[in-house]
Amino acid sequence: MQTQTHSYISTMKAFHLPLAIFATAQLAPFVHKVNAADLLVPKDYASIQAAIDQAEPTDRVLVKAGTYRERIVLKKGVTVRSAGDDAKGTLGLKRAEVTILNHPKGKGPGVTMDADAALDGFTITGVGLYDENKWKKHYATQGNMQSHEHIGVSGTAGIEVRHSCEVKNNIVHHVGYTGIGITGSKDRKVSPGVIGNVCYRNMGGGIGSMAGSTAIIENNVCFENFYAGIGHNGASPMVRGNKCYNNIRAGIGISEGSSPTVTKNRCYENRRAGIGIRTGEDTRPVVEDNDCFENDMAGIGTEEEARPIIRSNRCHRNKLAGIGARHEAHPEIVGNECIGNGAAGIGVEHGVVAKIVDNLCKGNKASGIGVRHQAEAFLLNNRLIDNALVAIGIRNGSKLTAKKNIMSRKGGMPPLVAILENSSATLTDNDLNGGGVAGVLLQGTAHIEKNRFHGNGPRKGGPPNFATWVREGSSVTFSNNEVDHWRHALFASKAKQVSANDNKVHAFLGTALVIRNSEKPTEASGNIAFSDDINSQALEIIGRKATVKGNLVRKKPNKQGTP
Repeated sequence: MQTQTHSYISTMKAFHLPLAIFATAQLAPFVHKVNAADLLVPKDYASIQAAIDQAEPTDRVLVKAGTYRERIVLKKGVTVRSAGDDAKGTLGLKRAEVTILNHPKGKGPGVTMDADAALDGFTITGVGLYDENKWKKHYATQGNMQSHEHIGVSGTAGIEVRHSCEVKNNIVHHVGYTGIGITGSKDRKVSPGVIGNVCYRNMGGGIGSMAGSTAIIENNVCFENFYAGIGHNGASPMVRGNKCYNNIRAGIGISEGSSPTVTKNRCYENRRAGIGIRTGEDTRPVVEDNDCFENDMAGIGTEEEARPIIRSNRCHRNKLAGIGARHEAHPEIVGNECIGNGAAGIGVEHGVVAKIVDNLCKGNKASGIGVRHQAEAFLLNNRLIDNALVAIGIRNGSKLTAKKNIMSRKGGMPPLVAILENSSATLTDNDLNGGGVAGVLLQGTAHIEKNRFHGNGPRKGGPPNFATWVREGSSVTFSNNEVDHWRHALFASKAKQVSANDNKVHAFLGTALVIRNSEKPTEASGNIAFSDDINSQALEIIGRKATVKGNLVRKKPNKQGTP
């Protein structure tokens, strides 16, 4: 019966061949529709592979619900689809949940795709060796004991993709390697559509996009996989609209020279980062408009010389930083929201060089932006609001340039900006509102110019209350700043060198600027303190010879702004 049916189909195709040859371009869709055939499993063919073997390009193999113990190899241009409509089931489509390739006999992938073929709506499971105990062990340790295996290390995928084709609406789980493996080469790009699949509890990643992949990876759900939910190695796909959660490593992992565009994904509750980016300066993804929340490490993390653009993402309530960069990465971090994270909103360390622009860092449990361990950061137009410790922290010989940022905190004792451990900073045209012991605490070198310091005081007693507090051995240039409601605009004791010029100070107590026992002569000129107290002073200098000129106390301006 199978032979007779297919013989009839073949005869009809031969009959229409002259039409196909001589048809106009307008008739081509009609000819395609006439030539296509449906091959039914198990009605007409006992196995899926038998139907595929008989199918011709544009044919469709329709598979009735059931469990099939076979590995299938598709043919060019053939669609293999489970029977039924697209009604939703528990995990995916109902027809995918009841049409199963389970523990297929033999070796190799559960499904091997071919060019222009399509696989639509199957469950693939039991390919290779799934190890439950191993999975539990590494889940408990957040993958810290996992070997560093590249995504492209040889293995047997649930679905193997080496051609441009379509893989959609499938459920792939408990596979001994990657659920869906996409592989091209440096010389051969493959651009499959991998859409609407569910991949979980696989001993590799959920979806692996490897060398030569320029796939569309869209609207998939990947959870509880042994490595990343979606991983990349030397690939540049479009990754959008996916949901990746509870994976042992990152929700989405990007490494080994990959440059994908990663957008509109939700990555949450992963054992490591929501999105992890690493391994080499050729790793240059664009990571944009994603939601990364409640991950056990950073919302988005980058390291190992990677050079990502991280833009317009929302990183909330992650256990470490909202966005973290380390080990000589060079990220551009632009327009993100980092709110309520367990460490910094944005943290960079260990030789990182970062550009950080137009971000909101609010309510984080450490700093709004933290820079440490000889990192460098350029900050522009960021809003750093109500972070528990500092708005900006710079430590361990790091370097910072900060322009036009807004920093505020309603209460608390830590400074708004802490420059510590021989770090250096240039602060220009920033707004610093609130603060505790200091607006800026300096143990290093700083150039502080054209900033606006608005304190919560001035506080008469208790801990220090200085707009800028310069500690022993530090050097500062403090010029053209506007300061109000701090005990002192500047307090320096045993500093290495102090230069304070052309500052305007309002609402202070006693003396606007206090400089004591500097190692080198102080330079102070053109500072104006506004006060109606006849005992107020613009400047107090104790110690070495200083260059002092034009430091004045003026009456407070009236409502019209004139003295």
